[in-house]
Amino acid sequence: MTNGQVINKNENVMKFELVKLPYAVNALEPVISQQTIEFHHGKHLQAYVNNLNNLVQGTKFENADLETIVRESDGAIFNNAGQILNHNLYFTQFSPQGGGKPSGKLADAIQTSYGSFENFQKEFEAAGVGLFGSGWVWLASDKDGKLLITKEANAGNPVTKGLKPLIGFDVWEHAYYLDYQNRRADHLKDLWKIIDWKAVEARY
Repeated sequence: MTNGQVINKNENVMKFELVKLPYAVNALEPVISQQTIEFHHGKHLQAYVNNLNNLVQGTKFENADLETIVRESDGAIFNNAGQILNHNLYFTQFSPQGGGKPSGKLADAIQTSYGSFENFQKEFEAAGVGLFGSGWVWLASDKDGKLLITKEANAGNPVTKGLKPLIGFDVWEHAYYLDYQNRRADHLKDLWKIIDWKAVEARY
């Protein structure tokens, strides 16, 4: 199994699967409630997975991996593949023991690009608050390891720009509305308390 895909031996076709959470559904409370996890992961993300499995049948993407589909597709296939990739990165970047600050090369790169970790947090939150409508705010790195904050509408992901996604905050309302209503800024600020910096550093 790779990238949330499993091979069905009967058909030899890659099938996408719902990513497994590395924590219990209530483990991120109070930042993200069990109810939000159950809707966001169990219903929204499951729907994207089901849709993509149906959409890619008989297309050139039938046996492609997720990143290839996101880079090369458009329309409904892109929207569903993008959201699976986004949410796979999103749900696996959190931990109930998260929080604090990054270390090592990532910490150095943040210091170089933003002057301080606190400045980086402010810029990242401001990008998330300033994104109109639905979408994602990402910390990504280029091939030289330089960091960039990117704002992506709807199902967008930095891989379409040749970048490597490191952290993604979901600003679709379904990600926070049950817990924060319209207070997107408060939600974004609280997400730092559950970021698993070891997972993020491994991506970098």
